[in-house]
Amino acid sequence: MILLAILVIGIAAGWLAQIVLGGDMYEVDWTLAFVAGIAGSFVGGMLGSLLFGDGLKIHASGLLGSFIGALIVTAGYHAYRRRAH
Repeated sequence: MILLAILVIGIAAGWLAQIVLGGDMYEVDWTLAFVAGIAGSFVGGMLGSLLFGDGLKIHASGLLGSFIGALIVTAGYHAYRRRAH
């Protein structure tokens, strides 16, 4: 059950990260949202939960960490794409 929650929260975090970084709400790159959200959820969410002592349960610190992790991954991907072109 926790894995399903991580997937859903991760995709939502990736979607929000794209919108916050200047994307259009209707033109979301869902592959990027999935990858950035899952990576951000595992890294940022897990680190946030463990640093704040919440363990591996779903708490606000993990949600915030997931969002911040997704922002970092999405920003890094956009910087890579700009440099590649």
